[in-house]
Amino acid sequence: MSFLGIDLGTSFIKGAVLNLDARRLEYSRRAPFPPPLANANPLFCEVDPSAILNAVRALMADLAAHVPDCEGIVMCTQMHGMVLMDGRGEAQSNCVTWRDQRALMPHPSGQGSYFEVLTRRLDPWQVRQLGNELDPGRPLCYLFWLKEQGKLAPGVSPVSVADFVLSALCGCAPGAELTNAAAYSALNLETSTWHDAVIERLGLDRLRWPDLRGQGEIVGRVKIKGKPVPCYAPVGDYQCALAGALFSAEELSLNIATGAQISRLVPALTLGEYQTRPFFDGRFLITFTGLPAGRSLNVLLELLCELAKAEGVPLQDPWKWIAQAVASVPDSDLEVDLNFFGPPHLGQGQITHIRGSNLTVGQLFRAAFKHMAESNYSAALRLWPEAGWENLLFSGGLLGKLEALREAIQRRFAIGYRIAPSAEDTLFGLLILASAFTGKGESVAEYIQHMRGTIPGT
Repeated sequence: MSFLGIDLGTSFIKGAVLNLDARRLEYSRRAPFPPPLANANPLFCEVDPSAILNAVRALMADLAAHVPDCEGIVMCTQMHGMVLMDGRGEAQSNCVTWRDQRALMPHPSGQGSYFEVLTRRLDPWQVRQLGNELDPGRPLCYLFWLKEQGKLAPGVSPVSVADFVLSALCGCAPGAELTNAAAYSALNLETSTWHDAVIERLGLDRLRWPDLRGQGEIVGRVKIKGKPVPCYAPVGDYQCALAGALFSAEELSLNIATGAQISRLVPALTLGEYQTRPFFDGRFLITFTGLPAGRSLNVLLELLCELAKAEGVPLQDPWKWIAQAVASVPDSDLEVDLNFFGPPHLGQGQITHIRGSNLTVGQLFRAAFKHMAESNYSAALRLWPEAGWENLLFSGGLLGKLEALREAIQRRFAIGYRIAPSAEDTLFGLLILASAFTGKGESVAEYIQHMRGTIPGT
């Protein structure tokens, strides 16, 4: 049995043929996600929705040539992206991505930014019901900005990137599966429904909010080689990646790439000072995001490469050299705080305890990795105060390629770790979901447990 899996990520749109019987990915392909449109306002980050749709169609056409009898299509999507659609199923806006920060613009009332005005209109317990997911880069914030600007037409639907694509491909009404719907920051996690009180308080009740979909629900069909193929409700890419990493409740997940998240899997809804996100089978993730990651390390890398770039000297693989330099330095008294992008109230990035002998590439990145390890450990104790994790699960590009970073984290936690079994964790997660949806397990959790029994090291 073969499926097509499509991951609409931030940097790439990836796809693969999912061989459910052999439990492997075949004919993996990727295409760049369309670039942001030029805009005079640097806070805006929008993408042409037709370019996204065309890229997905081209990728599916390529993959379809390699699957003789496709039985279904599963998708995951970058969280927090949004397209406004009308009742005819046509896009009425560009795709606003999670990188958009227009909510930080000054509100005309003079009472701070749009985001600050929005948050003051909500009660703290309502924010917690939303999973503590309020952030300027969320659909709820884009919608509030549009409404306050008088640019939000009544009756349009806010739709995720993948749900927009699927609606266009299948000619079906857009919806939102819970792992995806929570990314709007408008879902009441206590009721698993749109948070009507929040929506009304922000003046967004004249929108047509998409119907909520169940896990594994077939929402439409698209023809491949003349055959109608069922399409399943798209899911959030973060949850999908953790399914692909075969995440279990006794583990602590650390995902470090361009961004970073640390997560614990809990059996029932748990609201707290952390973020709470729906997972599969009615379970939830409690999570911290915004931890130091590749984006912060790139600040250091860009500084070190600046002179070489100015002289036109190409650096083929600076990370390989950095890894070697760090490996030669067992420790450093240099201190690096990588909070280059976080809120000011959490402090500011800095490099301290500099001496003439310790300001080297190896010591600089050794100290940066130590800070990343400490940040993750501190967040872990907030998620799991009794430190009950039995193992660490590492995923994400940086943890995959930087052994010194893995070692720094392992040293701080003083416990073993495993690495996600596939570098393409979202596509492998789609294989897991497709298998569970088609009856190879009674639940996603059961099929993950089955897979862990067949893959060494998991």
